[in-house]
Amino acid sequence: MKRKLQWIGAVALLQGFALYAQDVAGDWRGTLKAGPAELRLELHVAKGGGGLTATMDSIDQGAIGIPTEGVALDGKAFKFTVNKVQGSYEGVLSADGSSIKGTWTQGQPLALDFERGTFKKAEPKPGKPSDIDGAWSGTLSLGEKSLKIVYHILNTEEGLTATADIPDQGVKGLPITTVTRNGATLKFEMKGQAATYDGKIAADLNTVTGTFSQMGNDIPLVLTRVKP
Repeated sequence: MKRKLQWIGAVALLQGFALYAQDVAGDWRGTLKAGPAELRLELHVAKGGGGLTATMDSIDQGAIGIPTEGVALDGKAFKFTVNKVQGSYEGVLSADGSSIKGTWTQGQPLALDFERGTFKKAEPKPGKPSDIDGAWSGTLSLGEKSLKIVYHILNTEEGLTATADIPDQGVKGLPITTVTRNGATLKFEMKGQAATYDGKIAADLNTVTGTFSQMGNDIPLVLTRVKP
């Protein structure tokens, strides 16, 4: 009888493992590398009465809650589409249900693997304001067009951080990957847009004169402090 109970326990464990392996619900994170650009993506999969649903966040583009369609898990084959950007994903769920290896297709196929979890972390606590904290506005001249950009700089206990608004495109709160300051030199890195900004802070702390670079294009950009 004792041996029989041991076998029953083993079968129950195996059944529990199989159920977990086939469960794709939960939070997933992955990084899509498209040339010099790197996009951190989060996928949030949920079970509903009619099957699976999901939304996707593009952290470095400030796009949250992007709707998906056709979310399905057939055996280990997992797929979904994002009609909003004409993209699709096909992957294979690992045996232990901890990762998905697959391909994102949006004009061209790109490798995209997911693992369970999210990129989001607690917001750093504000630190003592630096002498460049606040909003800085500038205009990119793009031939016959122009594009206004507003950077918001905030010092925290972990160092300088920043976000960007692009009013002409309705974009607000675009994350800046890294902010580096060395004396009068200021640099922004935006991995999601494969872009950088290198500038020099004026002695009066009212302007930053520099260059916005993206995909081999260098464009002069002067930032002016926006007074409260």
